[in-house]
Amino acid sequence: MSRFQFWQRWLLLVGIIITAFGVLMAFLSGTPLFELFNRQIDPAFWGTSPVSDSAREFRQWVYGVWGATIAGWGMFVLFIAHYPFKRKERWAWNCLVAGLLLWFVLDTALSISDQVWFNVLFNIALLVLALLPVLATRRDLA
Repeated sequence: MSRFQFWQRWLLLVGIIITAFGVLMAFLSGTPLFELFNRQIDPAFWGTSPVSDSAREFRQWVYGVWGATIAGWGMFVLFIAHYPFKRKERWAWNCLVAGLLLWFVLDTALSISDQVWFNVLFNIALLVLALLPVLATRRDLA
């Protein structure tokens, strides 16, 4: 396996992980499986106060549509990695860099603004996972 193939497959795996996470988030956001997120994010908006039923319903809806968006974004990464990126089409590399950086800057800035540090750390980890193969293949797609 060549170095490029390694990174291309890494990017495919990242796309699969993002898509799967988004689908799980869309369908399971109101379940105990997502309590880790709730425990980390809720204090930024409700402090130590219990979350009201209406806020809990809204949170479940927001996480659901957010999960659907993440799943769609992951599918884009997956298809770009599988087809044009694999064929070393330069636009695919540019698209991945632009999309990743736009998402990271906006999402992370909003998370910092609202002091949702868990999401900031989550974004950094995801950026590293997704940007590593893109940066490692820069010369291959010149």
